[in-house]
Amino acid sequence: MTNPPLWKASVALTKIEAADIAAVLELEGSAQAVLIVEEPFADGAVVEALYTEEPDAAWLSQIARRDIIVAPLPDQDWIRLSQEGLPPVRAGRFFVYGAHDAGTVPHGVLPMKIEAGLAFGTGHHETTALCLAVLSDLAKQRSFRNVLDLGCGTGLLAIGAAMLWKRPVLASDIDVVAVEVTRENARANGVGPLVRAVTADGLTSPVLAGGAPYDLLIANILAGPLTQLAPAIQRAQQPGAPLVL
Repeated sequence: MTNPPLWKASVALTKIEAADIAAVLELEGSAQAVLIVEEPFADGAVVEALYTEEPDAAWLSQIARRDIIVAPLPDQDWIRLSQEGLPPVRAGRFFVYGAHDAGTVPHGVLPMKIEAGLAFGTGHHETTALCLAVLSDLAKQRSFRNVLDLGCGTGLLAIGAAMLWKRPVLASDIDVVAVEVTRENARANGVGPLVRAVTADGLTSPVLAGGAPYDLLIANILAGPLTQLAPAIQRAQQPGAPLVL
C-alpha cells in the first residue's frame, strides 16, 4: 500500500530560538507534526514540520521570520521508522515502550505499551513524561474517583491514571483518530473497560459536562488552547482538585 505523500518544512537556527519557531509552526495549524532536532555538542538545532500537502514556503517564512525550506519526503512508513528509533521512557512508576522494546521491560514498574499511530503522545516529550511522574507522585498521596484527560492524544495519561487508581477515566480529544488510538492502546494495556474515549472540542461536549465536577483533571495540551479553556476547566473541577498541565 502506498503511503500518502509527505512534505517537510525545515529551518536551521540556535537551540534558544528553536522552541519559539516550533511553537509558531504548531500554532499555524496545518502541520501533522513539529519536532526539534538538536546538535548534542553545539548550539545548533533544526526545526522540522511535516505536512500531507505542500505548504506555502513563503507564508511559513513570513510568520516564522526565518527562511523556511520546503521539500518532499520519499515514500516510507515514517511513523514506523520514527517509533523504532525511540527508546523506552521511565517516568515515575511507569515504563513506556513500543512494540520493538517488549523484551526490555524491567521488574517493579508499571509497563505501558504505547503505539502512537497518527496521534501525539509516546512519553518522549518532556511535558508528557513530567505529567506521568506527577501522576505517580499523586498516587502516593491519595486516590481519585472521577478523572478527565482533556486532549488525550494516544491516551497515555488516561491509561496511566486507570492503572494507578483502577477507576474509570474519561478521555477526550478533538481528533477522531486520537480517540480511536486511545481506545486501542487502552485495550492493549488491559484497561480498555476503564478508559472511555470520546471526541470532543473543549469542555462543551454533553459527555464531558455531564461527568463534571472532576476530582482530577489532566490537560497536557498547548498553552494557547489552555488559556482559552481556563475558565471552563476551572468550572469543571471540584474545589481544590489537582490540575495536571
